[in-house]
Amino acid sequence: MLELKTVRRDQGMDWYEENNGMEDSFSLVLVTYGKCVYWIEDEKVIVEKGELLLLPARTRYYGKTIPTVFHEKYAVRFDTLAGEETKLPILTSRRWLKSKIGYYELILDLLKAAYTEWVEGLPYASIRGQAKVTELLALWSRELEQSAYSLGAQANVERMKSYIGEHYREKITKEQLGACIRVTPNYAATLFSKMTGQTISEYVHAVRIRTAIYMLNESLLTVSEVAAYLGYNDVSYFHKLFKKTTGCTPAQFAHNRPSGTRL
Repeated sequence: MLELKTVRRDQGMDWYEENNGMEDSFSLVLVTYGKCVYWIEDEKVIVEKGELLLLPARTRYYGKTIPTVFHEKYAVRFDTLAGEETKLPILTSRRWLKSKIGYYELILDLLKAAYTEWVEGLPYASIRGQAKVTELLALWSRELEQSAYSLGAQANVERMKSYIGEHYREKITKEQLGACIRVTPNYAATLFSKMTGQTISEYVHAVRIRTAIYMLNESLLTVSEVAAYLGYNDVSYFHKLFKKTTGCTPAQFAHNRPSGTRL
């Protein structure tokens, strides 16, 4: 369905990009830190953390960093096969599209994985990357179609995310999250899933694994100690979940530590 052209990560305060509108490729951008500015067909557009921007083929634009503002983003350029774009209506519009996404963590994980595959040049990286970008576009399309959810619902999901961020090392249940936003447990679970694209359990594990990656690279804790810190009493289960999520074992991440630190 898609053919990837480039996958990159931009960081800093001196980024600049220009497209004269003659290219047949789509551009997809997710800002993960700070903000940057685009002029799209002479219209000024600010893109901030948590926002996706889709620029259709043959769109004239240029983009740059905002003075003194550090930013980070993932950017993908891709082509669609003839006739295939109709399978995702999001690709049929000739106007650019920008929105703040509820599926942020899930979409960020997809882009990180696609970027890693691309830069490491692993076998079948292009096919795996295409699958992840296609899934991203499908999730975004679903979210746009479900946009009838109120701002109040989005605020409730953010409160649940904040609760998880404070208690992710503990067992978190739908009953706790329901109490957090003063609704029934089943409603809290359904709302969370529809607004984030992940179940409560999947989201908690994702937060834990992101923390584990940081700790395995930066701390002096062993793999077993990291697992215990994050609430995984069964180290073998932690190994299995970590490899399923990242494609690598915890020990492989730990080997990136400075020499002399323990595993």
